[in-house]
Amino acid sequence: MPSTTSVLSTYTAFTASAMLVRTVITEVQTVTSQIIPKQLQTMMLSKLGGLCGNSSQMTLTIDEYNGYSINQLYEASEIYLRTKITASLDRLKISKTPKEKNLSVTISKDEKIIDIFEGFSLVWEMISQETKEQSQCGRFEKRVIELSFHKKFMEKVLSCYLPYVMERSNAIKEQSKVVKLYALGHFGGDSDGGGWGSTNLDHPATFDTIAMDPRLKQALIDDLDRFVKGRDFYRRVGKAWKRGYLLYGPPGTGKSSLIAAMANYLKFNIYDLELASIYSDSELRNLLVSTSNRSILVIEDIDCSIQLQDRQDGEYDNHNRRLTLSGLLNSIDGLWSSCGDEKIIVFTTNHKDRLDSALLRPGRMDMHIHMSYCSPSGLRILVSNYLGISDHKLFPEIDKLITEAEVTPAEIAEELLKFEDADVGLEELIKFLRRKNTKMIECETEVGAEKRKAREEVDGDENIVDFISKSKKMRSKRKKKSDMLRSKVVCEENALKLN
Repeated sequence: MPSTTSVLSTYTAFTASAMLVRTVITEVQTVTSQIIPKQLQTMMLSKLGGLCGNSSQMTLTIDEYNGYSINQLYEASEIYLRTKITASLDRLKISKTPKEKNLSVTISKDEKIIDIFEGFSLVWEMISQETKEQSQCGRFEKRVIELSFHKKFMEKVLSCYLPYVMERSNAIKEQSKVVKLYALGHFGGDSDGGGWGSTNLDHPATFDTIAMDPRLKQALIDDLDRFVKGRDFYRRVGKAWKRGYLLYGPPGTGKSSLIAAMANYLKFNIYDLELASIYSDSELRNLLVSTSNRSILVIEDIDCSIQLQDRQDGEYDNHNRRLTLSGLLNSIDGLWSSCGDEKIIVFTTNHKDRLDSALLRPGRMDMHIHMSYCSPSGLRILVSNYLGISDHKLFPEIDKLITEAEVTPAEIAEELLKFEDADVGLEELIKFLRRKNTKMIECETEVGAEKRKAREEVDGDENIVDFISKSKKMRSKRKKKSDMLRSKVVCEENALKLN
């Protein structure tokens, strides 16, 4: 048996050696972390672990995009991780819009979050890097979420944990229900990493505040309700789960406000697409496919945004543009339109008659909604919104004037906005409507006078033409008569010569 002194001496030497080795390893790791990038370190360690046969970790990579479509699992993971933020993290991404009550806190890139599920741990990490690809909006940023765990829990992660993350994310989204407004480029709001930038839609318009025909409004609400409940129906009949609406009418009749009301009613995000910013059919297709489910794609003033090449026209050069009507039609109603569910497409125009008939057929624009001039029912809604009253003794007179005048809801709203007192506001509105009617009568009188003058000029021209025609006929008759007399005289002279 070794003596106690020799055992202690051996133990002391071993401990000192272990501490020395640990110190060396720590120093090497410190130097290595400063010289070798983190991603390269991870790759080297994984390779070494594989060579030693000791790799027990599994890492799932969740890309932000699946092709051109947004990866729903990425979006759900990002929302879920907000609930797992603790003070142990070193870096967070924080933001706040002017109308939000609370700060929005999300995990920053290269940060890790540890989650415990049914007794085992998982590690989430946000990774972000710029790609070499460029667009009009600058470089794309590729964002990836990595989920790491022990290999033996692979089946449980796929069958239980990730479905739980999706379910939890959907519940959080339903609670917040913040509607986003997307546009091309990055303008100080959130970015989806692609061509779209976003901000919160703070438009207060609802169906209760929209001044339009009540029957038409209810028909639209019923149509939207049928659409959002129609997943099984659309799949059964073999149609893409989308719906198209055409809003047409004079400027100021509330087309943009109606779109906001639709978004607030359905809790759908809005993608505002300016065709003038798009240079090719392929770019348009990529942008439309990258829109999220449960969204409204809006193309305003479709008749005058750009000059689209007709499908029957030949080749043309429109400032090197290669965006065509055929490309637009295929994107909204072709094979690519089936990439995504529960999408609504809205076109607006002031002149429906200027649109190509191919845009208007069912399947592209399924419901045509005429936004007309203000009616008595629309007036009641506006007065309730601006003056806070639902009945007044001046309503009958205003109803009579408003049916005679072509006045938009925007014009009525502008007049009501000037006054806080209901009596004064309605009296001034009557004066405005009378001026409007007088101006309309004067315009009609001027137009009538111009038409009469034009008619008289045409009639005068026709009289001149008739006179010239009659003169020609008279000259022709006189010439014929003269020729006949001349031939008669010649005949008589010849007869006398013969005698």
